[in-house]
Amino acid sequence: MLAVCLVMVAGILNLSAQQTDSIKVTKQPLTADSITQIVMADTAVVLPVFADTVLVSETKAKRDWKTWQPKPQRALWLALVLPGAGQIYNRKYWKLPIVYGGMMGCLYAMNWNNMMYKDYSQAYLDIMDSDPTTESYNKFLHLGKVIDSSNEERYKKLFKSRKDKYRRWRDLSFFCMIGVYAISVIDAYVDAELSEFDISKDLSLKVEPTVINNHVSNNPLEASSIGVNCSINF
Repeated sequence: MLAVCLVMVAGILNLSAQQTDSIKVTKQPLTADSITQIVMADTAVVLPVFADTVLVSETKAKRDWKTWQPKPQRALWLALVLPGAGQIYNRKYWKLPIVYGGMMGCLYAMNWNNMMYKDYSQAYLDIMDSDPTTESYNKFLHLGKVIDSSNEERYKKLFKSRKDKYRRWRDLSFFCMIGVYAISVIDAYVDAELSEFDISKDLSLKVEPTVINNHVSNNPLEASSIGVNCSINF
């Protein structure tokens, strides 16, 4: 029994000695070579992951604008919210000057006609009243012209007709602007819808004889006529 205990103690001491040696090995001072080996070992583990990431990012599919097709519903809502946005979404930038130019022209015409309408309305009010201090109509007269009892009625009719004319043109300019807006919305929707339309390059005319039923008689020989069938591929 004593011998067995001695053998077990000797084994434990030997194991402790081996662990101490391993600890001493790990506690050795680091050198430049050992640091290089550790860095290379870590890099060897990291580099494959990084390389896969680079390959995945490089092979990521990009949108091909040549085959891109807009959605009609989205183009319609964009054009309704903001004039010209539908044309931008359809990538038809050359239409923007037409849309914005038409709307700006209508806005300018509406503003100018409204200004003239207000001026002639005030002139008509001044010439219709009996107050001598209100003579804004004089700025519409030619040099040396004076309104008196001989021509007063003619100028009243003139100012009234021009007042009504500029009011009518102002309202017409407003409706024209609405029309340009509506056309831009319709154009955006139709353009997006036709982007999926298959246009074949086969442009041909085919002419061939055919038999036409004229329903003249029940006899197939008498009810049949010979004609020409034309078909166009485009």
